[in-house]
Parts: sequence; C-alpha cells; structure tokens
Amino acid sequence: MALSEKQINHFKNHGYTAVPDFFNAREVQALQEEVGRFKREGLVRNVATDGDGETHSETKANLQLIPLYDKSDLIRALPFDTKVTNATAQLIGEPFALHLDQMFLKPAGHGIGTDWHQDNAYFKIAEPLKGTAMWVAVHDATIANGTIHVVHDSFKEEYPHERDPNSDHHIRCRVPEERSVSIELKAGGVAFFCYGTAHSTKANTTDHDRAGLAFHFLHTDCVDRVDKKRGQPFLVGPEATGGEAEYGVRVADTWPREVERVLQETT
Repeated sequence: MALSEKQINHFKNHGYTAVPDFFNAREVQALQEEVGRFKREGLVRNVATDGDGETHSETKANLQLIPLYDKSDLIRALPFDTKVTNATAQLIGEPFALHLDQMFLKPAGHGIGTDWHQDNAYFKIAEPLKGTAMWVAVHDATIANGTIHVVHDSFKEEYPHERDPNSDHHIRCRVPEERSVSIELKAGGVAFFCYGTAHSTKANTTDHDRAGLAFHFLHTDCVDRVDKKRGQPFLVGPEATGGEAEYGVRVADTWPREVERVLQETT
C-alpha cells in the first residue's frame, strides 16, 4: 500500500492523516478475535481512577494492555507487514524501529476516554515528525463510541502537561479545542499522527465495546529511545533482521500466515 501525496502532505504539514480500509476484512476479523481473547483472559487492566489518580474506579473503565508483542504472535507480526512499513517510511523516512505497541479498549456504556496529550511529552524527541503513531480502529470508530480526536497543527506547539487525575499513570494537557478534529473510521482504518500531535479519545456511550491498537514508530535518528531488549525491533534499515535479533525468530513476512492461523483457531 502506498499513501497518496495528499495524505503524506497532510501529515507533514498538519501532523496527522487518516487512511480508511488499511486492513482488509479478514485482517480485521483476526484482530477482533485477539482483542476478544485479551479481554476473556483478563490481560487488560483498568487504568481509570475515581479522580484522585490512584483509586481504581468500579463504575468507569479505560482498559489498557501494554506491550502487545509478547502476548500475540499476530500482533507481533503486524508492524513488519509491508503495507505498514511502506506507509511509515513515506511519513517519517527510513530507517526506523517499532517504539511501542499497546491497546485501549473502551467497554460499552461506561468506557471513558484518554485525555488530551502529546506523545512527545513522554518521549521528548527533538523533531516530533521523526516519530509517528499508527492508531488502528479494531471496531468501527465513531463520535458516539469515542473515536480518536486530534488537534490540527498542534505538533508545531508544546503544551504544558500535568498528571491526569482520572488515570493511574497518564498525563494530560489543555488544548485549543476549536481546532480539534474527530476522525471516524470503519474497522480496519488507521490514523497516523506524529509525536507532537495532541490527541485524545472520548467516552463510549454505545452498546458495543470499541478498541484501538496503537503502534509507535521512531526514526533511528532517535535511536537512543530504542532498546532491542524491550521488544523494539528495527523494521527497516541496516540493523533490521526481520525480528530475529529482538525475538529470536524471524517475524517478517508472517503477518498473512498469522491472520489465517487466528481465524482457523477461532472457527
């Protein structure tokens, strides 16, 4: 898959871009099966608190799982797929590594959002456009179920951050909300946004769970932020080994096979 010139320019000029139908129906089904397994097996953790940053809420939920690569061979394979590496290279250049993978699941009816923040408030890379998140809509992501929102052009600014009292570890910032943009995506669509783009998700007020996967990619100009021992493989470039150096097995080119494996195991 190649991104359009319009999508690439929008990312570089405004800090984000949306790509509908990035993953096909079978890939989406496999991802949904894995997310369902994470929840059934109790792997997710509720990070929502009662407003004090410590006491975990019993009435609202923001379910997080981090990292993912060590819990799912399917998701471990996803960042190595050529459509992912091709799109990422078009946005942040080569070479690059996987920096982080995680999932947020907003349960039906009482799932709360993740407040406004800039990823670079955590990671502090010198050039925010050298890193990008790829947010994957595992289910249809709508305004009603709290899809991803971004602030147009916010990567050009730095906002003061503070601890988020509604989370046990997140930070938050105040943003010019008049510039916020909601990105609605069918399941399988993705949103790319650079490390400086302020973003948030909102509450899920619908009758169905909604999950999003987030993969963070970092240009190796920022290599001091990458640790191969922590499951952060080099995906493209002279240090890339297809996952063998980081995982002890070759992961590159296994995404299609992993999709079919998951679907066969769940039918």
